[in-house]
Amino acid sequence: MSVSLFRLPSWIKPHRYTNKKFTDLIAAEINDLKLRISKFQDQSPEVSIIIPAWNEENNIFRALSSLASAKTNRKIEIVVINNNSTDNTQQVLDTLGVRNYFQPEQGITFARQLGLENAKGRYHLCADSDSFYPPNWIEAMITPMEQDKSVVGVYARYAFLPITGNDRFLLWFYERFTGIMVWLRKRNREYINFLGFNMGFVTKVALENGGFKVTDVRKFNNALGSEDYVHESEDGRMAINLQKTGKLKLVRSNDARVFTSSRRLIAEGGLLKSFINRIKIHSKRISEYVKGK
Repeated sequence: MSVSLFRLPSWIKPHRYTNKKFTDLIAAEINDLKLRISKFQDQSPEVSIIIPAWNEENNIFRALSSLASAKTNRKIEIVVINNNSTDNTQQVLDTLGVRNYFQPEQGITFARQLGLENAKGRYHLCADSDSFYPPNWIEAMITPMEQDKSVVGVYARYAFLPITGNDRFLLWFYERFTGIMVWLRKRNREYINFLGFNMGFVTKVALENGGFKVTDVRKFNNALGSEDYVHESEDGRMAINLQKTGKLKLVRSNDARVFTSSRRLIAEGGLLKSFINRIKIHSKRISEYVKGK
């Protein structure tokens, strides 16, 4: 299934808080957020949703709003890992009553690993602070692992939020290209498709097989071409570790399609430059994707 060429889905609108920082929220909006989030703080959850955050005071409340509007009867815990933020991220979490842990060791790998080690749920879903999650996301991601015990990890597609307004025209074509790459990699390089802001797994399997631990720890941005860019990612490593025990599954339903920020594209020099860079990289690897090594 595809998403609109021009418009964002209607479910996103209540969570955008357009042109508002967290400090701009009125008391009624904060109380509404607190009430909804409180319903996803179960002490004995079936599902843990873990969100790493580094300086996300004006993004994370939007992600939390979308997650706290999920349609599910499952027991859920939403947990944020504050990865040494220097802004008011912690104050936002405290104000909203979100369960959280502080990870002083800088790097998204350390944040995700701490979340994994403290997750109470049988199933673990990974989310990000700058993304929006559809109402049926939890059900769409968990069901494949329930129905087929050989599936120990799931991942799904994503779409980009426009920088301004709702127009997604150019972003739509970028997403079509990434869709082709996902399809090509699925047989021999599926771990590259496993992205930290929209994936899930069986918690016990992840812990037993090494979790998110990598040699080179990437920063949150990890923009292509930056001096901090690293090739090995904690999400790809998790995928490889999960495959020691079982298989991964691509969830194709739009119920699992996440909408995420375009800021990484901006950090890489804009949509066009990012698109060209990825064509260059992936065109050299197509044979590897199709045939393997």
